[in-house]
Amino acid sequence: MSTEQTKSDTSVDSDEIKRFSQIADEWWDPNGKFRPLHRFNPARLAYVREIICEHYGRPSKSTSPFEGLTLLDIGCGGGLLSEPMTRLGAQVLGADASERNVKTARAHAEQQGLSISYHHTTAEALAQNQHDFDIVLNMEVIEHVADISLFMHSCAHLVKPGGLMFVATINKTLKAFALAIIGAEYVLGWLPRGTHTYEKFLAPATIEKLASKEGLIHKCQTGLSYNPLSDMWSRSTDMDVNYMLVFERPQKAN
Repeated sequence: MSTEQTKSDTSVDSDEIKRFSQIADEWWDPNGKFRPLHRFNPARLAYVREIICEHYGRPSKSTSPFEGLTLLDIGCGGGLLSEPMTRLGAQVLGADASERNVKTARAHAEQQGLSISYHHTTAEALAQNQHDFDIVLNMEVIEHVADISLFMHSCAHLVKPGGLMFVATINKTLKAFALAIIGAEYVLGWLPRGTHTYEKFLAPATIEKLASKEGLIHKCQTGLSYNPLSDMWSRSTDMDVNYMLVFERPQKAN
């Protein structure tokens, strides 16, 4: 797989890659720097499973409802989503612009006896090589890229006709600034300081506009809210901070 690119045709933010590469060894520590994602995972996994089963008419109670489906986890990090998607039966390709993240993800998958294809590559390189997938997971990545339009363009063209793309990110609101940056990074210390930049947060309407431009149709959405008393995340109608959008690429006309 060729991943050579010029600076003008990549959405990769080298500073962001460096930041995440420095803590790549901690991806699978549930009490480490990625603890918020470990706590966040059950809520987002439940939503992803429900929507995919509904869309493809798969039995939700099956142990492997994604059997036969191809799935791309773009910006896969250490594989926190790639592994459960594989266990649900999907044929998963995990891609990340950080080589250290990919090495961590690959090593952990091997320890778990899971067959996952991990690649040190980008959405742009995959799109150029004409890959496409039934499902694209674009989760907590878009707020870390250098060129949002190019990234969405590339991700959208990795979705097969009839396929889905999930986009999860943080809203551009004062509430999100207060909770996701001041609260999570500076007060509670859940995340390393500098993990997020307010200027890179995106309103749902911005993502919907970019997706529509690439021929995707908005299918559904949900907010995700944290309950400090139970230390649990759950779906919510409140999309002021964390939210997920689902898009579909229409089937080609006969």
